[in-house]
Amino acid sequence: MTGELNDQLRDLDATLRNVAAVLDVDALHKERVELEEAVSAPDLWDDQERAQQVNSRLSYVQGEITRLEQLRQRLDDAGVLLGLAESEDDQASRDEVAGEVAALRKSIDDLEVRTLLSGEYDSREALVNIRSGAGGVDAADFAEMLMRMYLRWAERHGYPTEVYETSYAEEAGLKSATFAVKAPYAYGTLSVEQGVHRLVRISPFDNQGRRQTSFAGVDVLPVVKQTDHIDIPENEMRVDVYRSSGPGGQSVNTTDSAVRMTHVPTGIVVTCQNEKSQLQNRAAALRVLQARLLERRRQEEQAKMDALRSDGDSSWGNQMRSYVLHPYQMVKDLRTEHETGNPSTVFDGEIDDFIEAGVRWRKQQEAVAKA
Repeated sequence: MTGELNDQLRDLDATLRNVAAVLDVDALHKERVELEEAVSAPDLWDDQERAQQVNSRLSYVQGEITRLEQLRQRLDDAGVLLGLAESEDDQASRDEVAGEVAALRKSIDDLEVRTLLSGEYDSREALVNIRSGAGGVDAADFAEMLMRMYLRWAERHGYPTEVYETSYAEEAGLKSATFAVKAPYAYGTLSVEQGVHRLVRISPFDNQGRRQTSFAGVDVLPVVKQTDHIDIPENEMRVDVYRSSGPGGQSVNTTDSAVRMTHVPTGIVVTCQNEKSQLQNRAAALRVLQARLLERRRQEEQAKMDALRSDGDSSWGNQMRSYVLHPYQMVKDLRTEHETGNPSTVFDGEIDDFIEAGVRWRKQQEAVAKA
């Protein structure tokens, strides 16, 4: 057993060194120093948006450095403990090392996935849009379940979120919702969640207790930066204002603060109603519209590349996951074949294994396409 554990520790050591090299730890330390200097500047908060970006980036860099250092320390400690267990023939210590090796493998594998996020926009924050599909009230309820799932996932990781728009359905659930996950690499991580999600269950809204299949769609966009040059001429936008509404159509505000923004050439429509002022809602809606136009441009560029490769199959995200609550319990990704028999934990935000499998699957698909 000791020899096997030693082999596993050596494998983990090699993987961690490779991850540290790809993430460029020296560059992270240098960036941390620069960001700490920027944070201490007395005029930082003169530009609140930049200040928030600097603080967010510093928090991320510090977290990455701490994460790597802690994994290295745990790995070294496990090696020392295994040496003591061998010299004293202590089986309890060997068992403790075995448990720590399993935990380390999970943590290092999670970190290794980050090194696979090398797309043009992967390092961006994410805009997530969820909309109900076929299935009536069950689909609207499913859309709300998915929104909670992603918000709980972000909460588990300590990622800030901001809800821009929620359009409630008449009876229950959501017609659509848009929110931001404000963490580096949120887009690269969550982009594998894009596609159609399918729920099978006994409908809580059917008084005859029949089984219902419903659908909800998830779109994930990268947050636009000023350097993206997504300029929208005023004559290409139509802006309407209206009064915000909540569940059942009840009024939330007594002023016309909600904003609906339409990009006339493409027909893209976005709404924002969760801020208190019309000015704030207009700014948030413009960010979402810019993100949608950026994604449209990215898709057009990708379509050209697909045509050049004669690939013809770039719709992998359309059918992606099934959540079955009856007659059995299972959540299964239709692309990666990853599955679990515990849907309740998935709906509570424990989706890292699905995301990791999706990122690795996507990397494999990219490698095949380039071959």
